[in-house]
Amino acid sequence: MTEPAAAQRTAAETDADVIVVGAGPAGSTAAFYLAQSGLDVLLLEKTTFPREKVCGDGLTPRAVKQLISMGVDIDAPGWIRNRGLRVVGGGQRFELPWPQLSSFPDYGLVRVRKDFDEILAANAVRGGAKLLQGVNVTGPVLDDRSGHIVGVTAKKDGETVTYRSRLVVAADGNSTRLALGMGLHKREDRPIGVAVRTYYESPRHDDDFLEIWLELWDEQTLLPGYGWIFGVGDGTANVGLGLLNTSDAFKNIDYRALLRRWTKNMPADWGFTEENMRGPVRGAALPMAFNRQPHYTRGLVLVGDAGGMINPFNGEGIAYAMESGHIAAETIVQALARSTPAQRERLLRAYPGVLKDAYGGYFTLGRMFVDAIGRPGVMSFATRHALPHPGLMRFAIKVLGNLTDRRGDASDRIINALSKVAPPA
Repeated sequence: MTEPAAAQRTAAETDADVIVVGAGPAGSTAAFYLAQSGLDVLLLEKTTFPREKVCGDGLTPRAVKQLISMGVDIDAPGWIRNRGLRVVGGGQRFELPWPQLSSFPDYGLVRVRKDFDEILAANAVRGGAKLLQGVNVTGPVLDDRSGHIVGVTAKKDGETVTYRSRLVVAADGNSTRLALGMGLHKREDRPIGVAVRTYYESPRHDDDFLEIWLELWDEQTLLPGYGWIFGVGDGTANVGLGLLNTSDAFKNIDYRALLRRWTKNMPADWGFTEENMRGPVRGAALPMAFNRQPHYTRGLVLVGDAGGMINPFNGEGIAYAMESGHIAAETIVQALARSTPAQRERLLRAYPGVLKDAYGGYFTLGRMFVDAIGRPGVMSFATRHALPHPGLMRFAIKVLGNLTDRRGDASDRIINALSKVAPPA
């Protein structure tokens, strides 16, 4: 096997061992672990910090575990802890604490994305990565003989620049130019979500539960999705909703108007009024269940939203972004330590299988779930009949949050067994 040209060059002829495109949670996590291993890492971010991202700002125990592992100071000002979920629907209201597990902490966090990503990028820099901001990557640079990616082209300060490396990590989100440039397109058989949110000045800013509402109505239609109220702790609450494309009504919904109608019906003392709004209503697509594959091809490694790694059950993306960044980094470190090109390529080609072993069966269950709740009547039936049963809801929070121990209780064993026998996504 002929080694790609970039791998044949000396270290002095490349800009980095690995280029990571995108300094979101996936990219910064990958860059942190790659740099910690001693590799020369170039982290390219198209915007400059601080910058906005559409998100609920809520972090589950899965995400908290990753932050702790990277040494991020979650006791610093600006982080607010939560004890679990408050679920509202069908005339019921339940507070469900995060499960007590050995694999994950028993609390979640809220941190606004406006500085959350900057914190992770700074953490990557502390780990040894070089961060360049204002670098808008426009496409891959390919080796003429092998077709492998050997770098990227970008716009910086109005000029076209080229950066070269041995491998490239695509962490550039749902609209990833790199993956498209390598011929990787979205799979149409995967669900897509839409999230819209804004911030309100509200006395609910310091709520220690993440509140979700399971009944979103568009006139007489109950929609597959949920609304949320996540206290940010700074006098404001992040209020938004997420919807799935598995219902016929999806294409005809004005999401921003739906959010305004929903909040208008909230109690007046919560403060969800136009005059208390502290920012525009913003929206974003949620690529789910591995909607772009394969996750490795010809020197390009996909992580986070670029590879469609959002949980179909709950729309959570940050935890899986960080986890996939970590997995990718471990794979790359081991691959670049191999002595021959064939050995390196063999290890890199195993990366998609590692992801499928970790999430594939669970994501398949999630796809079945979102298909079911997109059918008329199913969402209404589930809301009316599941919420009155606390035991069932405790089981549901484990399923929806993907929070189990390998050798846990009966509910953990059931969830793990179902994920194992389900076909990989």
